[in-house]
Amino acid sequence: MPVSDAQKVSTLFDRIERTSVTAQVRDQLVDSIRLGRLLPGERLPAERRLCQEFGVARTTIREAVKQLESLGVVERRNNNRLHVVDHLGVVEVPLEGAKKTVRELFETRRVIEIAMTELATVRATASQRKVVDQLSEQFRPGMDLGQFRDLDHRFHASIAAACGNPLLAELYGRVLQALFTSPAFASLLYAEVNREEVSKIIERSACGHREIAVAVTDGDPIRAAAAADDHLREVEERMIRRLI
Repeated sequence: MPVSDAQKVSTLFDRIERTSVTAQVRDQLVDSIRLGRLLPGERLPAERRLCQEFGVARTTIREAVKQLESLGVVERRNNNRLHVVDHLGVVEVPLEGAKKTVRELFETRRVIEIAMTELATVRATASQRKVVDQLSEQFRPGMDLGQFRDLDHRFHASIAAACGNPLLAELYGRVLQALFTSPAFASLLYAEVNREEVSKIIERSACGHREIAVAVTDGDPIRAAAAADDHLREVEERMIRRLI
């Protein structure tokens, strides 16, 4: 007798009993896909069935599924029903979760960016300092996340361009691109449950960017490096410890 989707998913998942329920649901689903319990191209179990299996509300399931979509693990097809993607080789989410990936990217970025900011402070031309300063003034609390990410990318790229070392600037550009295009990074930023904390990150980043820009404009490499270090540590701390 053919096995229905509802029967197939039975006993695959553990009921959620702790906090961060959305992340736990997401991670269990990713784990099931990785282990072949849910196969490439297979339809994701119905929302009602997932609610029963996990023991959580529909809003939690919907948020977890949104994160899976942003990570490229599942996709909607012509009938608008969710299916596991056909080519799982492109999935970049580690089993340990999104935060491990984000932590590693920030560690790499911090090693490069602090020294690079110090060099830029010493070597930047007058026009390059002006660009850094003007970009920093465009940040404001409450700005749209998409606009913030674009401006954030341009601000840090402007410092890289001013460091006077094309090889270092290219290396940093690759790290920055890896961070900004990381599905793990996006899954934390765009999760509905993290909206309030992300707003705080945007607000604090506006202050951090301004402090960096003023130090670069003033030609103070020690203050610029310290400001870059403080900024990156604060953003990383909020991303890793406070986002769900």
